[in-house]
Amino acid sequence: MTGTVAAQNKYMGADKCKMCHKKPSQGEQYKIWKNSAHARAYETLGTAKAKKYAVERGIDDPQKSDKCLKCHVTAYNVDKKYLGKKYKKTDGVACESCHGAGEKYYKKKTMKKLFAKKIKPESVGLTIPDEKVCLRCHNNESPGFKGFDYKKYYEKIKHPIPDKKKK
Repeated sequence: MTGTVAAQNKYMGADKCKMCHKKPSQGEQYKIWKNSAHARAYETLGTAKAKKYAVERGIDDPQKSDKCLKCHVTAYNVDKKYLGKKYKKTDGVACESCHGAGEKYYKKKTMKKLFAKKIKPESVGLTIPDEKVCLRCHNNESPGFKGFDYKKYYEKIKHPIPDKKKK
């Protein structure tokens, strides 16, 4: 979730997610994210290309502009009381940008209940992202936007938890 959505739960930070989502048996979600453009979203705002886009739009510093940060940082403009100890804006577009603030779902016990379908994702604030989630930022308001093919880009970022029953 970007800062435009008020947080009810704390944003825990990608390092919290990493604790469980780094193992091959779990699907290496953290590694997939870390090697993606999403992980570099904040860093990208410091590049010459981003600064050029910014100047063309009357923006002094893209790493400080609401117009840029709303899509390049997880939990941008969210009250600090909703930011956990491991949250870092430099993580860019991290797990909770798409999956929602993780305070109520990051624990292993809760994740097991979710995977076993004993509780519903929305009951703990977990978003199962769809095209609408992506389109909050991947749209014609973005200066480098050249269209968005959800199916194509989903293939680049998908990171499912392997179904152990299929093995």
